[in-house]
Parts: sequence; C-alpha cells; structure tokens
Amino acid sequence: MTIKIGILGYGNLAKGVEAAIRQNPDTKLCAVFTRRDPASVKTKTEGVNVYSVDSIMDFKGKLDVLIICGGSATDLPEMTPLYSKTFNCIDSFDTHANIPKHYEAVDESCKANNTTSLISAGWDPGMFSIQRLYANCILPDGKDYTFWGKGVSQGHSDAIRRIPGVKNGKQYTIPVESALEAVRSGKGPDLTTRQKHTRVCYVVPEEDADLAYIENAIKTMPNYFADYDTTVHFITEEIFNRDHAGMNHGGFVFRTGVTGFDKDNRHIIEYSLKLDSNPEFTGSVLVAYARAISRLNAKGEYGCKTVFDIAPALLSPLSDYDMRAHLL
Repeated sequence: MTIKIGILGYGNLAKGVEAAIRQNPDTKLCAVFTRRDPASVKTKTEGVNVYSVDSIMDFKGKLDVLIICGGSATDLPEMTPLYSKTFNCIDSFDTHANIPKHYEAVDESCKANNTTSLISAGWDPGMFSIQRLYANCILPDGKDYTFWGKGVSQGHSDAIRRIPGVKNGKQYTIPVESALEAVRSGKGPDLTTRQKHTRVCYVVPEEDADLAYIENAIKTMPNYFADYDTTVHFITEEIFNRDHAGMNHGGFVFRTGVTGFDKDNRHIIEYSLKLDSNPEFTGSVLVAYARAISRLNAKGEYGCKTVFDIAPALLSPLSDYDMRAHLL
C-alpha cells in the first residue's frame, strides 16, 4: 500500500520531508500547499503540484497523511487542530511546556471527525522523548539530563524571525561543557536550565529597525530564551549567508541511576545524535511516523497521538518476520 502524503508549507523542514519521501518507496508526495503564491514555489519532485492553502479542502479523502511544516510559536497551535478536522496530520510542535494544551486541542478535533494525528514528532520532542521514557523505566532511581547542540534550533530561529524588525535570524544552542562532563562522569549534579546551555543568536535587522527592542524581545521571550544566558549579534545579510547557511544540530540524553539492594552499583545511559541537517533528520522522523498514523487510522484508532503511543513495529516498512529476523 502506498501512503499518499501532502505537505503544508515549503520551508527547510518541508524540503527535508520531501527528501525523506524519496527514500521510502511505500510513500508518495501528492501535493504541497503554501500560503505564498504557488507560482513562486517549485518542488524538487517531478510531477508534484503546488497549491494555495486555500484549496486544501479539495484534497479531502485524497491524502492519507498531511505533514504540517509550520512553526511552533504561532502556526501549529492553530493549524494542527484545524486540519485534523479533515486529515490525519503530523506536526513537530516543540514548545515543551505547551505540549499538553496542544495535545488536548488536537485530540478533541480528531475524535470529533474520526481522524488520527500525531504531534511533537522529531528528535526532541520525539526520539529523545522515547529515550527518556525507556531510561526512566529501566532506572527508576535516578536523574535525567538532556543537552542540545551545538547546533541550529529551527523552532527558536523561527521565533526570532517573527519579531518585528527582524529580516533573518538563526539561533545556536550550546551545551555548557563543564556541566556535560559532570553528568558523563557520573557525579549526578543538580543543574538549572541556565547552567546547562547558552543560546547565541545571529540577527539580520530590517533597515532602521529598533535593535534594542529586538534584543530585549529575544532575551525575554518565555519558553524560548528567558531562562537562558542569551547573546544577540546583529550582522549583515552578506555575513549571515556566508557564515550561517548550515543546519547542523544534535544533542545528548542521559539517565544516571543506581541498582542493587544497597544501591551501590551506578549506571549511565547515554543516547546521542550528531546531525548534519536538522530539518532533513526531522523530516525523516515525520515520514516514518506518517506510516504509523496511516496504519492506525485504517484500524479505526482515532485521536491525537504522541511518540509514546506508537509501537516501534508501526514505523517500519518491514514485515514482522523480517524485523524479528534482522533487527531483533
């Protein structure tokens, strides 16, 4: 069975999704929807048309999954509940503090319309979330640590670009090396958010923009920058294009814990990612979960899902036998 996929949006993440679809023979890109002039958007997949988002309802019943490639700050809280009324949807909503609220809105929409959607897929939230859950179950007496970077955060960069007066911007998350090594050595430190990471922003301002306003808006932005030591650099568009074109990222998830009757044996679980392209890796995760969501909906399992609800076998194009024979 071929899974028919639509993409809403055509930025870096959407292009990552498009590339991932090419590597999954059981999936097919059927349409791209944009808020821009469709004539100004050209996909890399031959034969795929670009449509105005205003015509998306014409595709009701023609798509198995709609992958929504919008920003978490303002797009996804509105888009995913809205389009889940008509399509099975997947998003990469990554504002951790607001995930429960977003879940409730999408779940209500899905259950009222017999659709199945998955929120907050990607690598964090997503792959890192799964590792945290597994590790907590295995080492119940312990501590969690998550470090991101050094790398480009798509969600934080998108949030910067939405500030009035910002022409372009990119944000790098950088782990504090001393904190990282303290965890890796098994010391079990108690670390605040600010002690674990710093954030560095490179901003191309609009002509005559209020730089003080932009810097303050970034540093005080809740859920994104307010809890971190944040540095803002204003640069020209030329320097931005020359020095900040990459989209690398990655990070580490740790669980440290003890076992034994006397709790005298210590253990460290470490899971890491090193990504040349954040959007391409995230897009690959979204396409794998599109397979799972299509399967669940076909079985009549409606509502909102997270990565915690998806059995690993649902992600794979392999048969049950092949998974047991080659991966178990």
